[in-house]
Amino acid sequence: MDEMTQVRDLRADVPVPDRGRLAPGRARLVGAARRGQGPLMVWGRRKLVIAAVVAAVTTVGVTASVLAEGSDSGRKVKPAASPSMSLKGLSAAELLERAADVAEHGPPVTPPRADQWIYIKTREEARGGNAKVMAPVSEEWNRYDGTETAVEQRDAEGKNPKLRTGRTNLENDGQGGEQSPREMYRFLAALPTDGKQALRTIHDTYADEGTKGAAGTQQDYAAISALLGAPLTPPDGLAGLYRALALLPGGQVVDHQVKTAAGRRVIALRYESLERKGPTNEWLLDPRTYRIVGLRMLDGDNRVVMGNSVMTTAVVDEAGQRG
Repeated sequence: MDEMTQVRDLRADVPVPDRGRLAPGRARLVGAARRGQGPLMVWGRRKLVIAAVVAAVTTVGVTASVLAEGSDSGRKVKPAASPSMSLKGLSAAELLERAADVAEHGPPVTPPRADQWIYIKTREEARGGNAKVMAPVSEEWNRYDGTETAVEQRDAEGKNPKLRTGRTNLENDGQGGEQSPREMYRFLAALPTDGKQALRTIHDTYADEGTKGAAGTQQDYAAISALLGAPLTPPDGLAGLYRALALLPGGQVVDHQVKTAAGRRVIALRYESLERKGPTNEWLLDPRTYRIVGLRMLDGDNRVVMGNSVMTTAVVDEAGQRG
């Protein structure tokens, strides 16, 4: 039996994707983004356990599949073939202010109906040691009101797709304290566009009361990181997030565009881990819209440890639709 067949067999047995089963895989990557704080953030005033779209490892089957054969993950990060803009000498604050300006003047976003779904297609990547690593495609649907989630499963030959759905309860401090796409959108829609005000709002909402100094900065970065993964972000809310992030230390713009697992040329914004040997976070931004299109973790040699890139998103009326 070859490795691909083994992987398909694993994926064929993935259980119904209730949120409890999906959470551990997501937590591996999102937890790394939080600089070694652990898989779940549980803070004083509210819980923030957000299924970050650009940082999700979505199912047990997909998590297993990154260990099989395939593409060039685990590579060193290299410049894209034809960079369209110069990034040399650009600071993180300058990039984020530019991104905030573009986001703020972007087209308006119409929130979905409560019964609509957000479809997300991503390409995962991870290091596989000396083995080849495939770049599996993950597809999932999350209902806007946080009551259901769905993934598509196939048989051992990659045929006969079957949609598996599971009930969830995410709103009003529901299952695990995780927020629904609707709750995240509402928070971001009310977020100030001024960086200092936005950072204060995020801190007051998600950080432990009275937290200051390095611990407060860590929690603020963790909250911003999770909110940047919201499946639907209003323009003003994204601008506020970028300006809040610009006030935090540690950001560094890579001086060339890089290529994602999905083949897209993007801007990379890095944040070093505060842990002694922790991974580096690398946010991937579209060079035209400045929206987040991926997140990955790099080791000390700038090799991809894990991450993913968004390929497609859409608001649809039913799970299984792709727009």
